[in-house]
Amino acid sequence: MKTRRTFEAMSMRWWSIEVRDGVLPAQRWKDGYGEALLEAAITNGARRWEWTVIPGGVVLEVAFRESEEWDRFRALPVVTAALDATPDPVNGLYVYPGRGGNSSARSPKRKPKPAGAGAAAIPIPVEPPPIARLAEALPPAEPIAAALPASQTMQRVVAKACGCLGVPSRWASARTK
Repeated sequence: MKTRRTFEAMSMRWWSIEVRDGVLPAQRWKDGYGEALLEAAITNGARRWEWTVIPGGVVLEVAFRESEEWDRFRALPVVTAALDATPDPVNGLYVYPGRGGNSSARSPKRKPKPAGAGAAAIPIPVEPPPIARLAEALPPAEPIAAALPASQTMQRVVAKACGCLGVPSRWASARTK
């Protein structure tokens, strides 16, 4: 019995009527014309049928044993009227042989792989902000007139302050006396 069912399923010819959303949702079109389409399909030899809701539309899949049965079904006025009344009859109606969407055997959904094959990003080292430090007093590169006597050292400091270094100044010499 099982081989007979397999043979029957293989000898059937599937046709799909795919209706996409337009001005109105395709689900509303299905609610209005679905029963009339199924009645017409069954009375004209359809062996199996299936409605599938897809993102942005619906698909009616119908199986007939002979292609002449499909031709008879497709020529019916109720089918022509239903197809003319789709939400978008120009760009939203597809009629084609075979099953709609993915006709292969169903397989369980795979879990998506994490981005980067599961690897975590290496943390970037954060440098601490610069800390303001007080300037360190460095010893002078050369001693400040350590060889001069104290009176001459004072003269030099005063002369340097007034900008007359190397020029004898009465004021500088008068201050040192």
